[in-house]
Amino acid sequence: MKRVSYRFAAVVIITALVIWAPALRAQEAATSSPVASSSDLRNLIDQKNSELQQIQAKRDALEAQLEEVSKSKQTLSSTVKSLNYQISQMDLLIKSSKVNTEKLALEINSLNQNISQAGNDIEKRKETIAQLLVELQKRDHENLLYLVLKEGNLSGSLDSAGSLVTLTGALTKNISELRVLQGSLAEKIQEEHQKKSAQEMEQSNLKNRQYILQDQQSEKNDLLARTKNQERLYQKQIDELDAQQSDISKVIGDIEDKLRAGFDPSLLPTKRPGVLEFPVASPILTQYYGPTKFAERAYRTQFHTGVDFSASVGTPIYAAADGMVWRTDNNDKGTSRWKKYQYGRYILLKHGDNLSTLYAHLSRAVVKNGDIVKAGDLIGYSGNTGYATGPHLHFGVYWSASMEFKAIPPAAGLVPLGVTIDPMGYLPNENVVSIKGSR
Repeated sequence: MKRVSYRFAAVVIITALVIWAPALRAQEAATSSPVASSSDLRNLIDQKNSELQQIQAKRDALEAQLEEVSKSKQTLSSTVKSLNYQISQMDLLIKSSKVNTEKLALEINSLNQNISQAGNDIEKRKETIAQLLVELQKRDHENLLYLVLKEGNLSGSLDSAGSLVTLTGALTKNISELRVLQGSLAEKIQEEHQKKSAQEMEQSNLKNRQYILQDQQSEKNDLLARTKNQERLYQKQIDELDAQQSDISKVIGDIEDKLRAGFDPSLLPTKRPGVLEFPVASPILTQYYGPTKFAERAYRTQFHTGVDFSASVGTPIYAAADGMVWRTDNNDKGTSRWKKYQYGRYILLKHGDNLSTLYAHLSRAVVKNGDIVKAGDLIGYSGNTGYATGPHLHFGVYWSASMEFKAIPPAAGLVPLGVTIDPMGYLPNENVVSIKGSR
C-alpha cells in the first residue's frame, strides 16, 4: 500500500486559507452591529417598497394629466397647469429619493447581518479544518507496516488506515464547503458595495432635485409676474419667441449645410448597435432623427437633428460612452417660457471615435468642462429648458471634427453646431419602446 503524504496536503490547505484570508478581512471591515432582527428588517424593507409603488402610481397619474395638457392649445392657463403638474412630479421624485435612501439603508443593514453570519460560519469551518489537519499531521508518519506492528494484526491496521481515508474525505468535504462559503461572502460584500453606491447616488439625486424644484417654482412665479395673468400678453410673447427661434433655426441650418459639404463618413466608426449606450434608463423614443412629421410642422428646417426620449423633469441622464465633457452651457436667457432658446441647458461629450454626443433641454448638469466620464456615469437631469414643447431629452450625435460653437442672438451662451448623424445606428436595438407618431 502506497503511503499518502498528508503533510503535503496540509501545506496546500494552509496556503489556500492564507489566500482566502483577504476576503475574510474585507468581511470584518464591512460588518457593523445589527440594529434590528432579520425579520424586522425584511418587514421594514417591504414597507418602503410599498411606499415607492404608491409614489410611482401618483407620478404615473400626473404624467397622464401632463400629456393631456400638452395636447391642448398652448395658453397661459395650460402652461401654468403644466408647470403645476411638473412641480408636483418633482415633489414626488424628492419623496421617492428620500424613501429609496431609507430603503437602501435598511438593505445595507440586512446585508451586514448576513455578512456577519457568513463570517461566523467561515470561522467555524476553518476551526473544523484545523482540527482535521492536526489529526492528519499526527498520523502522517504512519505507513501500513507501522500500523501492522502497532496494532499487532492486519485487520486492526486496515481499520486504522481506513480511518485515515475517512479523515481525508472529511477534510476534502470541509474545504469544498469553505470555498462555497467564501464565494457567498464575496458576493454579499460586492452587493453591499453596490447598495452603498446606489445610496450615494440617491442622496445626490435628492440634493439636485431640490435645486430643480426651486427653479421650477421660480419659473412659475416669473411667468405669472410678467404676464400679470393676462392671456393677451402671454400669446404676444410666445409669438415673438416663435419668430426668434425660427431665425435661429435658419442660421443653424445654413451653417450645418456648409459643414456637411466636407463630411467624410469613412472617418466614423462602423454603424453597429451598442457603440453608444442609452442616455436614459427604460428608454422611450418620442421622436426619431430626420424629417419627422413633427419636424415638418414645427421646425423651419423640417428636420430633426437627433432623437427624443421621454423623460420627466429630474430624470437622471447618463453618458452614452466614455469621453470628455467638451462643453456645458445654457442657451436660455431666463426662466420665463419666452426666454427659452434652442437647447437650453445642454452637455456635449467628446468621444475617442470621432463621435460627440449632445444632451439637451436639461434642468441641471452635474459635470463641468474638461471632466472625464465613463459610459453610464450620471452627467445631469432632464428638464424642459430651451425651445421645447414639454419635458424630454434631446439626444444628438455629431461628427466631432465638424463641431463649432456659435453665439446666435437672442439665444444666450454658445450654440453647438456640426454634422449630425442618426443616433439609432449606434444605439442598442433592444429594450427601447417607440411611441406612436415618433417617426
